[in-house]
Amino acid sequence: MKSFLGIGLAAMACCLCGSAASAQQGPPAGGPPVSQAPPTITSVLQTQLTIVEFEVVNTAQAMPEDKYSFAPTNGEFKGVRTFAQQVKHIATANDRLFDSILGVTAPVAPDEGVTSNGPDAIQTKDQILQYLKDSFARGHKAIATINADNMVTPLKDPAVPFLSTRAALAAFSCTHAMDHYGQMVEYLRMNGEVPPMSRPRPPANPPAKP
Repeated sequence: MKSFLGIGLAAMACCLCGSAASAQQGPPAGGPPVSQAPPTITSVLQTQLTIVEFEVVNTAQAMPEDKYSFAPTNGEFKGVRTFAQQVKHIATANDRLFDSILGVTAPVAPDEGVTSNGPDAIQTKDQILQYLKDSFARGHKAIATINADNMVTPLKDPAVPFLSTRAALAAFSCTHAMDHYGQMVEYLRMNGEVPPMSRPRPPANPPAKP
């Protein structure tokens, strides 16, 4: 039997190759195509970001709009982000991290900083999803500029001071988004929704056979 990881990677490969999928659970538009060329630092980073994009965007799509304001309350959750804020925070952090790679000056607005939840004007599910998708598009554009010659060249004013190279910022963008993806998954389950990445898979702990 294929492992869950194998199933997930096979599904990802099919999606990247352009297989048909529903709008609700299909891959985000604009992902880089699978290349048969020898891997490069650029192609490796693009693939990593595509996987993160696929999982985060589909999870954001899966939450009903009337639950976007949900935040846990049963436990030590005082002051935590709502589901909408989790998604917006990923998008805003993406923008700032990828801006650093592109050499773009970051906005001075406090609601657009790397630790913020993004502009208050972005409110509806459709607006938030577009904000998220646009941030990943910016990511692919930024990663396309990374190569073996500049990947570890120190940047003058990175969004995160201790991540001063293009390679570090690109890698951290994936780590950061997946951190919040894990929280989004829990929010979905707390609202009776099965996360998209779990829907086609068999149970992780099937009952023992009699």
